[in-house]
Amino acid sequence: QGKCPEDGWDESTIELFLHELAIMDSNNFLSNCGVGEREGRVASGLVARRHYRLIHGIGRSGDISAVQPKAAGSSLLNKLTNSVVMDIIKLAGVRTVTNCFVVPMATGMSLTLCFLTLRHKRPKAKYIIWPRIDQKSCFKSMITAGFEPVVIENLLEGDELRTDMEAVEAKIKALGAENILCVHSTTSCFAPRVPDRLEELAVVCANYDIPHIVNNAYGVQSSKCMHLIQQGARVGRIDAFVQSLDKNFMVPVGGAVIAGFNESFIQEISKMYPGRASASPSLDVLITLLSLGASGYKQLLKERKEMFSYLSSELKKLADNHNERLLDTPHNPISLAMSLKNLDENNDAAVTQLGSMLFTRQVSGARVVPCGTVQTVNNYTFKGFMSHTNDYPCAYLNAASAIGIKKQDVDVFLKRLDKCLKTSRKEAKQEKGVNEINNSNTGTEQLED
Repeated sequence: QGKCPEDGWDESTIELFLHELAIMDSNNFLSNCGVGEREGRVASGLVARRHYRLIHGIGRSGDISAVQPKAAGSSLLNKLTNSVVMDIIKLAGVRTVTNCFVVPMATGMSLTLCFLTLRHKRPKAKYIIWPRIDQKSCFKSMITAGFEPVVIENLLEGDELRTDMEAVEAKIKALGAENILCVHSTTSCFAPRVPDRLEELAVVCANYDIPHIVNNAYGVQSSKCMHLIQQGARVGRIDAFVQSLDKNFMVPVGGAVIAGFNESFIQEISKMYPGRASASPSLDVLITLLSLGASGYKQLLKERKEMFSYLSSELKKLADNHNERLLDTPHNPISLAMSLKNLDENNDAAVTQLGSMLFTRQVSGARVVPCGTVQTVNNYTFKGFMSHTNDYPCAYLNAASAIGIKKQDVDVFLKRLDKCLKTSRKEAKQEKGVNEINNSNTGTEQLED
């Protein structure tokens, strides 16, 4: 049926299934005689076993989704993986998706592939409207495709950074719709930025007949992000949405899923990919989903949501204890932010130092964002880089509740953060005291002179 089984398979069943697929590939035929340049020969037995002897990859030289006659097993693997992943996307909330495919590139390059496909549909277009999100790969995806990003600064509403719809529409009118390749929006992001106003953007795109590509990097794990995509497609226009395999399905980095509501457009994107492709990302995600089953994946989504609530309440308590506050970002369903105002006021370097302290104590993924960082990416200068705006009111720390997180992760993080904050504040106050004494001494010396 091409769907994810409700209950996960055991490892021996999955291995038997993969071996059955592998013996359909010509390189594993006992009587095979290969005289071409690509015959699935592998020198290392270890490498062959690692790939279950599925050596031919996926697709043909002109189409990543095409069936390869000498690799029936690998082709079947590809078709099944795409079908199972689409079943999971529907289960996660985008019920009207019509087509998707796994591509052996991470999210940034997969977005580039989408933009390059649109180029043939809109040959005059050279601009991409992009509500600002301070993450390099999605910005570089537009540059690499040869387009000029038009950065739309976010609006500060309370603590949240939200899409400036008036600025988006004004820029479309100023540049001319025919000169705009697409609107490039974002769902999953670091607080205090929140998902873009997808429904409103989708309506604007439909009204001006402009394509709409959504960067849904780690949004499959969030029912809210998936609901935004579903609603955007219902009321307006979304041409494709792209998500990472590693962030959503807990597999090694190296793959993404490109999905959409127009089957022919998604096929066009797959045909734009030049040459064959590695089957590794498809193999990894198929093994994972067969192992979890639909029920196992739903349980992971449920646990992630529960851990988000737990992390939120416990981080708020910690913030209160340190005279800081948990920023109010109700529209962000994955990431949280805690102010570091007191630390920042005592010592400019203390905020950055906190990040180093956490990293050396084996806390990964927490982002410490100081005020006023300037970063140049492909000749475009971002003020306040990492904070998604030029002048966010305070320095802050990010933490996220992503799929697979456990209560133990949250508890250990909070314990180590508490200890680091106490140490940082103590050191910052000591340094401030020394500076005040030095300034006082300098003033005395100047009076004597």
